[in-house]
Amino acid sequence: MRSLLFYIASSLVILFLTACEGGRRDYSRWANISPEGWIYADTVLLLPADTSLHDNDSLVNAALKVALRHSNAYLYSNIWLELTYHTDNHRLVRDTLDIRLADVYGRWLGSGFGASYQREVTVSPAAVVDITRPIALRHIMRVDTLQGIEQVGIEVVR
Repeated sequence: MRSLLFYIASSLVILFLTACEGGRRDYSRWANISPEGWIYADTVLLLPADTSLHDNDSLVNAALKVALRHSNAYLYSNIWLELTYHTDNHRLVRDTLDIRLADVYGRWLGSGFGASYQREVTVSPAAVVDITRPIALRHIMRVDTLQGIEQVGIEVVR
């Protein structure tokens, strides 16, 4: 009986250890937006990798995602963003994003409950991103100060 318990316990330990995925890193960063609103001229700079670590990759071929957290105070059904990031050979990529936040009936598309919702979209499923350089996000809506956006973030997922 004791050997059977030992066999089961060791099998479970081996199973859990082999289920772990080694070497995979995802990078994400969030920035808080002022409660007074996101001013048109304010560009949010997000550095995906912790540059104090010495084992970071500099270039990754990964999915690039943009995420937003907003409240019920957001007045629009979408948001226009300008995304700028560096790729290999110091190339600069600039993209304009139209992110839908609500459906035609005004229901929020993001996940969440209460007065705060999060919406995440994949910008590129296979982007070459230099994660040691900042990724820039700014809103390009036709208002000077955008109310209701609480946080913006990026995620680089291998």
